[in-house]
This record gives sequence, structure tokens and C-alpha cells, in this order.
Amino acid sequence: MEGLGLSPIMLVSVVGGYFLFLYFISYLTGKDADTQTFFTAQRQSPWYLVAIGMIGASLSGVTFISVPGWVESTQFSYMQMVFGYLLGYLIIATVLMPMYYRMDLTSIYTYLEERFGMASYKTGAAFFLLSRTVQASFRLYLVALVLQSFVMDAYGIPFWLTVAMTILMIWIYTHRAGIKTIVVTDVFQTVFMLSAVIMTIVTIGRAMDLSLGNLISEVWRSDYSKMLFFEGGWSDSQNFFKQFLAGASIAVVMTGLDQDMMQKNLTCKNIGEAQKNMFWFSIVLIFANILFLSLGVILYLYAAQLGMDLPAKRDLLFPTIALNHLSPALGIVFVLGLIAAAYSSADSALTSLTTSYCVDFLGFEKKERTEAEKKKTRLLVHIMFSFLLLFVIVIFYYINDDAVISQIFKVAGYTYGPLLGLYAFGFFMRQGVRDKWVPIVCILSPILTYVINANSEALLGGYKFGFELLILNGLITFSGLLLLSKKGTD
Repeated sequence: MEGLGLSPIMLVSVVGGYFLFLYFISYLTGKDADTQTFFTAQRQSPWYLVAIGMIGASLSGVTFISVPGWVESTQFSYMQMVFGYLLGYLIIATVLMPMYYRMDLTSIYTYLEERFGMASYKTGAAFFLLSRTVQASFRLYLVALVLQSFVMDAYGIPFWLTVAMTILMIWIYTHRAGIKTIVVTDVFQTVFMLSAVIMTIVTIGRAMDLSLGNLISEVWRSDYSKMLFFEGGWSDSQNFFKQFLAGASIAVVMTGLDQDMMQKNLTCKNIGEAQKNMFWFSIVLIFANILFLSLGVILYLYAAQLGMDLPAKRDLLFPTIALNHLSPALGIVFVLGLIAAAYSSADSALTSLTTSYCVDFLGFEKKERTEAEKKKTRLLVHIMFSFLLLFVIVIFYYINDDAVISQIFKVAGYTYGPLLGLYAFGFFMRQGVRDKWVPIVCILSPILTYVINANSEALLGGYKFGFELLILNGLITFSGLLLLSKKGTD
């Protein structure tokens, strides 16, 4: 393969060996697995395995590819959101998770049924299915796009087949034991992903004749490394306070109100271990994001030294250098890191979508079914969501033209906002709501958010919304629920 320097046999052997390793873990963890194992891992997961695996799932292929390329236009301003994540994770660990454990939830949206009623419950679960399907598809799309552009095109393999093979392999190692397998496999995938970044940094440092200390100095002296932005005011999309608050709200909804991320936390033995997991996960995630941003600076410095033309889509900067300008050995490491990034988020997304649909819409915990019936139904749902992800990703392939990480947070601002409003009202207000009208409020809220965002400069004196759009959406939903409120909590 031109640029990569890898023979087809070598590439297939590496990817095949990696998949067999994951399947071996699936075989070990899947012995005597039943439906409850698939959903909760029998609540026996060690907290430290969950914490390591959550790092990979949170970073995903988006961070692996997009964040380094994003450095050119936004410097280190992304860290302002990461600092906001810490506040969000604190809220999750001290407010949300204790409630989830106290109620012994399998699906976190069961809370909405007890707090408001059936319509609110189904609405919350439906918004999760929509949000996570879009999120998982965007993330897997980016990774598949890189694999397609730098690997599969050389072999004449069409994009849809690249995606189909990726999803099939994920399905094979997750369909037996679900979250129990993922807790273990995601540990290794996190290690592979971070190792790929560290080895790339070391390799480029040597190519630039820089020691590790000199490389770090180059990063922090560069114009790219500015982290805190206070001078632009509220109209600046990079304003510290805007990004910090947006980061906190994004962490709450995309981790604390998301079945995908919470399903891992709910496999811990008790609330104490789950909180310990959240604490260490939060700390390590800060350093992991600094690592990816530093890689971005190093990639741009190395590209300038080489005099290479930068790719039109900056998302492709990392793969372009790793596969075309470094050694074949580093190319292998990059491909493994890329696959790990894809699998670490897509496997849990597929499992959580299956869990939510089975529990929230098919009533697995309410209707009497034999284990054989549950297993058959769960298997069909797992296959259904696999095909849905394939369909959505192929659509993205033909219509997407923006930086993927930016798109993900834009989409999250619209689809996660109603969940933020629902849970905020449930926690902070004592009264109930007229349950049957809740779906209308949750549908109208993103629409109103879109209208306000499209006209914000005219309506709000030049103000432009950034990622804090999520907060606006949540406030609109909260206000709508307030209008529907009634006395009591029934």
C-alpha cells in the first residue's frame, strides 16, 4: 500500500489478530451469561476496570482523530470544556449515581416513570435512543472514513462494506455477554489508543531531533497552546465561562443522563466503588485530553518542518502523517489505535441501545418471559440496531462536510437538551407535571432552540451560541414542564 508501507497480508493479520484477542475475551466473559449479565454484568465489575474503560469510551475515535486537527483553529481552548467536565462529573457522582443505585435501576430512564409518569418515561428513553444512535454513528463514521481513505480504498473495498465489517466484528464479541465483556475489552482498547498517541509523539520527537523535554517545551511555547480565553467577552465562542458551563452540562447529559456511559457505572458492586471510579476517571481524563492536544501541536510543527501540504479536512492530519510520513511499524500502531478508538465507543453504544430498547420499550423487567424468550428477543434487537448504525453512517458519508467533533456537540445540544430539562425539573422541583403533554414540550424545545440559535445575533445583540446551546435547550424544556406542573409529585 502506497505511503503505509504495509502488505495486505500484514494488515489483515494485525487486524485479524486484534479481533481474535477481543473475541477470546468475549469467550471468557460470556460463559453462562444470561440477559441480566448482558445488561448489568451482575453488578460485579471492579471499579478500576470500569474507570479505565470509560476513558476510552469518552475519548473515542472523535478525540483520536478530530482533537489533534482542531488545535490549529482553537488552540487548547477545548481544555476549558474539559475543566467543566469535572464539575459535571462531581454532580453525577454525588447526585445522580446515588439515586440510580438506591432505585436499583437497569435503565436510568425508569426514574422518569416514577417521577412523572409513563409518557415522560418513554419520551426520555426515546430521546436517548435518538441521541446515542446519532452520536455513535458520527463517531464510527469518522473512524470508518479514515480506514476507507487510507486503507480500504487501496483494496477496492466500498465504504458500506468497511462499515459493515466493523459493526459485524463488534456484534460478534458483544452479543453474548454485553456489558460484562465490554468492561474488560474497553480496558485494552483504552491502552491501545493511548499507546498509539504516545508512540506517535515519541517517534515524531525523534524525527525532529528533539528530546522529550525539548518537545514539551516546543508545545508550550507554540502559539497553539493557549488554553484560557477571558478577553473575548460573552460573544466569543471560546470564552472561558461559556465553555466551562457548556462542558459541565455536556458531562451531565452525555455521561450522567446517558444509558451508554451509566450502564458501565452501574456494573460496579456498590455506590462507593462507582464513585471511586468516577473520581479517578475524571482525573485521568484531564491528562488524556492534554496528551491529544499536545499531539495536535506536534503534528502541526512536524508538518511545517516537512513542508507538507495540510489536508483540507484537518480531521485527517493525524492519519495523513501517521500513515504517509512515518514508519510502517508506526502505521500498524496507528491502525490498531484507530480500531480501538472505534470499538471502545461503538461496542458500548450498541449494547446500551439494545438494553434501553429491551427494558424501556419491550418491558423486560415488567413482563414475564423465560430466559430463552429474552435471549431471542435481545438478539434480534441487537441485530436491528447494528443495521440501524450501518444505515445512518452510510448517510453521513454522503452529507457530512464539517469537523466531526463540532457536529457531535451541535447535535447533542438539540437531542440531549430535553433530557437535561426533564431530570433538572425532577430533582429541583417538588411538583408533578401533566404527563401526557410532556412529549410535546420535549419535541418543541429543540425546535425553539434551533430558531433562537439561528436568529441569536439579531435577537440578542450579536450574541452567538456555542456549545452552551445545550443549556438553552434544557432551560426551555424546564420552563415548559413548569407550565405543565401540578401540585404534588404524583
